[in-house]
Amino acid sequence: MGERVDALRAARRRAARRRRIVRVVAWVGMAGVLAGGLTAAALTLAGKGNRAAATATGPASPATGPASPALPATGPEGIALEDGTPLAPASTSATGRTIDGISCSASEQVAYHIHTHLAVYVNGSLRPIPAGVGLVSPVAEQTADGPFDSATTCYYWLHVHSQDGIIHVESPSQRKYTLGQFFALWQQPLTADQVGPARGPLTVFVNGRRYAGPPSEITLLPHEDIQIDVGTPTVAPQQVDWSKSQL
Repeated sequence: MGERVDALRAARRRAARRRRIVRVVAWVGMAGVLAGGLTAAALTLAGKGNRAAATATGPASPATGPASPALPATGPEGIALEDGTPLAPASTSATGRTIDGISCSASEQVAYHIHTHLAVYVNGSLRPIPAGVGLVSPVAEQTADGPFDSATTCYYWLHVHSQDGIIHVESPSQRKYTLGQFFALWQQPLTADQVGPARGPLTVFVNGRRYAGPPSEITLLPHEDIQIDVGTPTVAPQQVDWSKSQL
């Protein structure tokens, strides 16, 4: 655990240096605009590829409600922490037995290691995925950027270390894992009209595009952004900034 936290801290220091450079460049650019009356060039943002194109129905529809508020500062994994009441407690997750083909190992597996982001909004309010899901007997280490949970008994191949929405897929072999399997080991329902304890019509986005299939069948893929809105208003799909992390 110490080596992992050291690596995360080193990544945070690198990210902080990048942010300072960006701020200096931005200040210099602003000074040039004020002095010379230059016109700022428009920037074009590259759209993120949809890794679930086979089941997506097309570009996202305009949101029916306001966009979510600004995300807080980055957490121990270099991803913005999610503020709010967790969707369900981590304590409901399985305690060691194999669930839906997913075992709990004494140490983290690295043969297949990817990261997917999950955000759930209920009636327009963010409901974070809690740290500790998939970690049996978790213990939190306090860092300057928030707590980081590790298991003291065993790690499920799908688990969450921090309240940043990142699902770690750490498996002894490369295989397909789904969002339904994550909810199964969390022991929370995931259906066409229910996510954990929240019930209502669902609007699902995968990498910013509407997803029409059952949410339980969404495959967990590298740097994938999954957003589920339960009820209304619907929050515009939020894009995760992976650039500040080493995930």
